[in-house]
Amino acid sequence: MGRGERSYAFPKRRGCGTVNARFLQFGRCARRGRVLRSVATAAALAAVALAVGWSGAKAADPSVMSPALACEGAPMVGVLRAPMEHALVWEVRQRLHQLGFNVGNPDSERFDDALAEAVRAFQRAHGLVADGVVGPQTWAALARDAEVEVRAAKMPPPQGEIVIHVDTERLTLTVYADGKPYKTYPVAVGRPKASTLTPVGEWRIIHKGVNWGGGFGTRWLGLNVPWGIYGIHGTNNPASIGTRASAGCIRMFNHDVEELYEWVPIGTRVIITGVKPPISFERTLAPGAVGPDVVEVQLRLAQLGFDPGDADGRFGPRTEAAVRRLQEMFGLPVDGRVWADVYYILGLR
Repeated sequence: MGRGERSYAFPKRRGCGTVNARFLQFGRCARRGRVLRSVATAAALAAVALAVGWSGAKAADPSVMSPALACEGAPMVGVLRAPMEHALVWEVRQRLHQLGFNVGNPDSERFDDALAEAVRAFQRAHGLVADGVVGPQTWAALARDAEVEVRAAKMPPPQGEIVIHVDTERLTLTVYADGKPYKTYPVAVGRPKASTLTPVGEWRIIHKGVNWGGGFGTRWLGLNVPWGIYGIHGTNNPASIGTRASAGCIRMFNHDVEELYEWVPIGTRVIITGVKPPISFERTLAPGAVGPDVVEVQLRLAQLGFDPGDADGRFGPRTEAAVRRLQEMFGLPVDGRVWADVYYILGLR
């Protein structure tokens, strides 16, 4: 470990492992089965997000982005009706199935006739207009039926350097202060599909927003993931907390994300570990490349002692320099690119 670098203790399957802050690959822990729930209000507001790299300075103007492009997508801030097809439809279907309503295929993402009839039955049971449309009142009723979770006591802001660790296997978000765990929250993460998994890597908070409403809840903390708009945010579906239900973002109870929002400044590191999609290591990586394969290369470089900077999926100058040092050490042609022999040395082929 280099001078001045911090280490952080994160949970493994058994016990705890202390690892360099630049290489955090633990988190393949047993799944938690208990789902925490709370009561929330539904809204239909939308706001904006940001998809730029961390520069250590100002965030770009968020007005250029549409909420429809964010991780949860436009339906999170509107209503659901037949014949829509969306991950959120799956969430409604799952919730009604838990409550004992006949929803047809519980794993379908399509708003079909069976789901519409289940929604109407739920609405009649709760004194709502039985129109088969999931709008704010129906969302609120679904939330009221959820078990109210026991809130953790509110804590004073942590002192020192803050790092956030999201474990997509334990379904938790832990705040570290000067390398020590300070507070842990339950979260929802991406569904277990390659296209909706929460992105593993080392990110930075680049944008903060208030009262996005709807599926984004009361606070938004945008991350600098280069292949999409992802963030940590609240929710209007508290029954999803403690599950794998999102389109890739990290959801928190609104009261939890409001507390976190006050603690973390722009530039805070967010380290996400856990479940990864299938990744191909066939293409040659050169400066300017972006993607999950770049993240894996950066993590392996750091494990071997070559400093690539944050494992943020961007093949920049520090990653190129790290590759050049590796190539020189192993007697390879030094071109700063990642090709077959480099993949083999990194253990990725």
